[in-house]
Amino acid sequence: MCGLAGWVSYGRDLSGAGEVASAMTGTMVCRGPDAGGLWTSKHAVLGHRRLAVIDLEGGRQPMAAAADGSLPAITYTGEVYNFQELREELAALGHEFRTSSDTEVVLRAYLEWGASFAEHLNGIYAFAIWDPRTEELLLVRDRMGVKPLYYHTTEDGVIFGSEPKAILAHDEVEAVVDAEGLREIFSIVKTPGHAVFKGMREVLPATVARFSRSGVSTLTYWKLEAREHTDDLETTVTRVRALLEDIVDRQLVADVTVGTLLSGGLDSSAVTALAAAARARRGITEPIRAFSVDFVGHEQRFESNVQWEDPDTPFAIEVAERVGAEHIVVELDNDDILDPEVRGAVLRAQDLPVSTGDMEYSLFLLCRALKERMTVALSGEAADELFGGYTWFHDKEAVALDSFPWHHPFEKAGGIGALRDIGLWDRLDLTNYVKRRYAEALEEVPRLSGESGHEARMRELTYLNITRWENFLLDRKDRVSMAVSLEVRVPFTDHRLVEYVYNTPWAMKNFDGREKSLLRAAMRGVLPDSVLDRKKNPYPSTQDARYELALRRKVEEILTDGAPVLRIVSEEDVRRLLDRPTGSFGVGGPWSARAVLERLVEFNTWVSEYDVRVEF
Repeated sequence: MCGLAGWVSYGRDLSGAGEVASAMTGTMVCRGPDAGGLWTSKHAVLGHRRLAVIDLEGGRQPMAAAADGSLPAITYTGEVYNFQELREELAALGHEFRTSSDTEVVLRAYLEWGASFAEHLNGIYAFAIWDPRTEELLLVRDRMGVKPLYYHTTEDGVIFGSEPKAILAHDEVEAVVDAEGLREIFSIVKTPGHAVFKGMREVLPATVARFSRSGVSTLTYWKLEAREHTDDLETTVTRVRALLEDIVDRQLVADVTVGTLLSGGLDSSAVTALAAAARARRGITEPIRAFSVDFVGHEQRFESNVQWEDPDTPFAIEVAERVGAEHIVVELDNDDILDPEVRGAVLRAQDLPVSTGDMEYSLFLLCRALKERMTVALSGEAADELFGGYTWFHDKEAVALDSFPWHHPFEKAGGIGALRDIGLWDRLDLTNYVKRRYAEALEEVPRLSGESGHEARMRELTYLNITRWENFLLDRKDRVSMAVSLEVRVPFTDHRLVEYVYNTPWAMKNFDGREKSLLRAAMRGVLPDSVLDRKKNPYPSTQDARYELALRRKVEEILTDGAPVLRIVSEEDVRRLLDRPTGSFGVGGPWSARAVLERLVEFNTWVSEYDVRVEF
């Protein structure tokens, strides 16, 4: 999926700044282990790290449209799934191609259509284009924000990269986090554009950010719109199925091995089944490989709770047998997810202490196992946000909550309460921060004229999930997978599907009183009924009590004189949290009180490793 970085300075000659760009891209070798490249000019330097997926020989980057530097150059990460159709269209318009890569198609599309070219792209991508004709830099991000892209403006230009670590490698950028950044870390809110580090921003999804001598401007090339849904239920189910078949088929295109992540839940099972069917239509007889994660002894010690009703692995096995996939289970124990090297790798992948604890570490280990056998995997992220899979879509109290709906189960699971217990919630004034961010989000919601009551509220909740909660999970998946050089594609983020399902009435999405009614109906006959009819489970989390004991010991270890974490919490408050009986934290959700302890440990390590100056 690659990594990019660069620097534009209108007041300096950057022709000899290759060493700076090399240091920046050097922080992201994991995103692109196959090759690295630099392109320099008087006022711009572009850097690239490549994970070769399409046109393994010809797709090297940065890529320039002209050898003499008179035309635009690009550094690009991601995949454009309709690049073959665009290539044909551009060739008919007179463009000549030197490679078979999607990178060159994107570059030629810019030459043909200018800044509006992004409207033509279907995919997950982030890229930078330097246009010497106008001395303008364009930073472009995909519609749903699947691929990351950050920037830090300077007095005379801008520094940018796929990850914060690339920008922090520049001598002119210091790792500083102020009260606003701390609020973003601990508020359980993923604010679009917020990058936590002071002075750093994230390019918004579906946005072209343009930097020139006169300053910065942005162009939003796509946004969700409220439209009247005129299809009946049967037509809607058929349309959802057809869209998914086309999307998965497009996302299988690669010059390397493609597999799937298969939990045994509806979303990943649907992706695996559709991928297996698409390969069969192409005449590929080799079974697709589908990977799951589990914990040693998990089935024996499993106890149902409000989030997890049953173990995943038996259902994943059943799906694999049904669709003819080769199923591989990556089984982990406490030592695996407590390994300091694993935890350090995940923190460095995220650049921030924002993980979901053991789920983060197990995901890293799962992706690392996948990478041993493939380069690309399809995943089921974003279906819950779109089709209404989470408990907070169906809990009356959560729906009625005058805040982000996921705060309701996190309050019940102990996470928000734990932040209050250690004084951090009030110290950071998170109540008002969340209110402000929630009000901003509601202002954005595209509304249908005449829609009111429950339907209007569910449209709001869907939008909040798509633009906030989903972005948190997509960012997590990108960082952790790219930390082991694995490209993960997410079919449920295709903007055509998002537009269609977003505007489907909630009464239709919930037509049988269950979560994800439409998706289950669309996959009926393709997946086993046992999978279609099971209750949604979140990503698996260990229920081994020994993990909590080990985590408590880690918290005890960091409570030393001068520990960075004591800049934001008191030792007395943390020890009061530790005084709770063992087992009282449970695993009631991805933000249980146990996850608060995880984040305190990570915060302590993060401040030290990144040499963060905390202004609080």
